[in-house]
Amino acid sequence: MRRSPAEFAAKRAQDERTRVFPPAAPTPGGRGPFASTWWGQAWVAALEETSMDAGRLSRGRTYARRGAVGEITVTAGLIKAKVHGSQPRPYSASVRIRRLDDDEWDRVLDAAAARAQHIAALLDRDLPQELAADAARAGAPLLPADDELEPSCSCPDWGYPCKHAAALCYQIARILDQDPFVLLLMRGRDEATIMSELRRRNAARAAVEAAQSAAAAKNQADTRAGEAPQRRQPAAAGTPARAAFEQRQPPAGPPPLVGAVDRPGAPAVIDATSPVAGFDPPALELLAADASARAKALLDDYLAADTRESESESESGNADADAGGSQVAHGPGPRWLLPDLDLYRDAVRLLAGEHRDIHVFARFVTALGVEPTQLARSIKAWRYGGEPGFEVLEVSWSPAAGDLARARALLESGWDEGAAPAPKVWRNRWTFADLGVQLRYGRDGRWHPYCRRDGAWWPAGPPGQDPADVLTALL
Repeated sequence: MRRSPAEFAAKRAQDERTRVFPPAAPTPGGRGPFASTWWGQAWVAALEETSMDAGRLSRGRTYARRGAVGEITVTAGLIKAKVHGSQPRPYSASVRIRRLDDDEWDRVLDAAAARAQHIAALLDRDLPQELAADAARAGAPLLPADDELEPSCSCPDWGYPCKHAAALCYQIARILDQDPFVLLLMRGRDEATIMSELRRRNAARAAVEAAQSAAAAKNQADTRAGEAPQRRQPAAAGTPARAAFEQRQPPAGPPPLVGAVDRPGAPAVIDATSPVAGFDPPALELLAADASARAKALLDDYLAADTRESESESESGNADADAGGSQVAHGPGPRWLLPDLDLYRDAVRLLAGEHRDIHVFARFVTALGVEPTQLARSIKAWRYGGEPGFEVLEVSWSPAAGDLARARALLESGWDEGAAPAPKVWRNRWTFADLGVQLRYGRDGRWHPYCRRDGAWWPAGPPGQDPADVLTALL
């Protein structure tokens, strides 16, 4: 049974400074760590250094794994939840953590805005260790020290923390793994406020850099105007291009065609221990990975065309060939050989691949002259939906009335009679304002899900043919 739109709306109507997380499913028999990210592990380390009783921590881990922790509410400086213990009624457990003051937050935001890769990492739900280190050096630690966690519980246990509060802390580590903004909320700022402040700082920094560049260009022009003209130096001797080409020996012939491959080959790892000026190893590795992926696509398309040709010849008994008919073309069209993309789209395509490097992202931000958030949204759209996904992010259009009517019927069939949420329809975009979500219909015939985040619509998952299924997965 699907939850009603009113229930979802009630959850999404929470204050931006409050986040609520549903109970986690039990993981009986699990023995793995509660956190895999470095910041999640740092949270667990702070908890375990706070504790005076390893036995209670062990029972807290057991409680967390068996699903004893109920709905978790996170606000600035406070985490709380009901935790089921040995009694029929659950206990109220909570953990307090010191909130950073305004001056400390200014130092954190200055450190984050100083490097484009910090912003890009946060948008990708990653917390760079460099950012945490920069903030700590500035006197504004993001990660809690062992004396900053203050657990409490309504149970009669005198442990510090008791097993119920420990279970809550272990469950929070799992949440932090998925979203480091939860840690920042504990420290006093929600995601929307943080991103708004970072955009403001970026705009101010860009204005200063533009003024400095203009002043430097003017000074350089003034200097050149006062200098005597320089004689052009003769070019160095070399081999003419025609002569070099004529000396080249033609290859003996094409190598034998390989069979199908499961995945693109991995590019060589470049040794960057002794960097060369002007040489960017991560960028070269990105281009090599892209070339490998495109080579696989070329091979797949060629082999598929070869199969189609063989099947066609088998069915027709070579009748077309005897009659002088046309042949089936081999290989992909020119689009794969040279994608017909503008500079921005091609950059998004490259960055959306499997080879990801935050420093390359920062370099693209600078080269393209765009906001990190804009580029991050475009990359996410491409990863979920390919070029059609990027298109639906950038362009609105008016689908045929019949397509929309069929989609509305599918949407209504997915809920009980009269319970389907009613969207506000504008062109190819269906907005469910009370739910904070949106569906966009692409020219590929699929519905692309979006969520409202930081005042903008963000791609939120893979597209699908049935709008009811896509909306349900989104909620």
